[in-house]
Amino acid sequence: MQKHLRVFFLLLSFVGLVVPWYFNGVYFLAGGSVMPDVFWRDAFANALTTGITFDVYLAAVAFAVWVAADRSLGAWRWVCIAACFGIGLAFVMPLYLAYRLRAGSGGSVR
Repeated sequence: MQKHLRVFFLLLSFVGLVVPWYFNGVYFLAGGSVMPDVFWRDAFANALTTGITFDVYLAAVAFAVWVAADRSLGAWRWVCIAACFGIGLAFVMPLYLAYRLRAGSGGSVR
């Protein structure tokens, strides 16, 4: 069961990398920017994008705190936290869960 769940998380991590970054690419090609005045204006353009932005960032903060406390990752936990905010939560969270399910990690799902 853990092997199948781990494969699922790895596939979900791949999808979580490709799909959001496709749309990020579309945004940047259309003139979008990571400059704070442009990025935050666009992230809070309407009620829907504001809700999604808050949802993702609050989940990312909770995930980052959890990972920071996870000593099993060693120094890699800081890479996971940086990837969460630099690449995306949809990529790094399933990757982290797959790592926790690896053989011998002590991570278990019942």
